[in-house]
Amino acid sequence: MQRVGFLLQVKKDKLDEYKQHHEAVWPEMLAALRRTGWRNYSLFLRDDGLLFGYFEAEESFQASLDGMAREEINLKWQEFMGPYFEAISGRPDQNMITLEEVFHTD
Repeated sequence: MQRVGFLLQVKKDKLDEYKQHHEAVWPEMLAALRRTGWRNYSLFLRDDGLLFGYFEAEESFQASLDGMAREEINLKWQEFMGPYFEAISGRPDQNMITLEEVFHTD
């Protein structure tokens, strides 16, 4: 298991819509996340649009990304969500800025 933290930037004028879409994530997308090892997944959004994501990768971050890249529903979700983000090229999941874990306690 690998703990993963990442950042993205949501457009300020799209914050409310972004939050609404995450109140009703497509069931097929949730199933794909589970299948590909995304555990304990959370998103945190600051009012300036800075998005912090956290999840525990069953195997590794790269394995989880690779798994989702093979899921057709993920490609649809990424295309749908792409317009909500600042300064990305390609899909949002290809633009995550990963953070180094420097401390953990359990």
